[in-house]
Amino acid sequence: MRPAFVLVHSPSVGPLTWAPVAADLAARGWDNVVPSFLDVANADQPFWPRVVDEVTAAVSDLTPAQPVLLVAHSNAGLFVPLLVSRAPRPVHACLFVDAALPGRAESTPVAPEELLEFLRAKTNDGRLPPWSQWRDEDEVAAMFPDAQTQAAVTAEQPRLPLSYYEQSVPVPTGWDDRPCGYLLFGPPYQEMAADASDRGWLVEQMPGQHLHQIVDPAGVAERLITMAERLTPPPR
Repeated sequence: MRPAFVLVHSPSVGPLTWAPVAADLAARGWDNVVPSFLDVANADQPFWPRVVDEVTAAVSDLTPAQPVLLVAHSNAGLFVPLLVSRAPRPVHACLFVDAALPGRAESTPVAPEELLEFLRAKTNDGRLPPWSQWRDEDEVAAMFPDAQTQAAVTAEQPRLPLSYYEQSVPVPTGWDDRPCGYLLFGPPYQEMAADASDRGWLVEQMPGQHLHQIVDPAGVAERLITMAERLTPPPR
């Protein structure tokens, strides 16, 4: 049975960041689901169990026993080891798309101290403004294909608590005992792509900005398929 894509968005944004790719994959005959983490902002600490629960619930909508391919964007990459270790069905491969990488053992902080200092200055009553308000307006607008898409993606962004970024995410052993790959769009994720290469993973690049999957969803979908086919055995 051909595996299904599980498109995992960063809790800093919303599922609309994967929706165009999901539609293109479906049109090409590939099953997929896009779990929503919009309620993670209101979860109790630690936040990672809610992420795991939402993925488990979304995967339950797939054909029984159908294996999956995890595809994580941005800081959703930090949750991949937990998603693998607690998956209700086999995970054939993991793909990181312009994503943060989990540490190689024990746990990974969601944000380094220099980023936490930046975020603390933006915090109001324990919560941050939506992610797109962290940057200059022109810089953010350049990530979107048009104003309509920008408005829709921006409207669903949650206001995460600062404590979300202050958490560490466990890294269960053995999660990467399966093929892994990294798709780089561009700065500042070159170091992550280099780390993935050092781990012996398949690494490819599609030049673009951090939300390139909503700028060129057909191209990104095609690249995910070709990478997945290189990483997983053909269906019997």
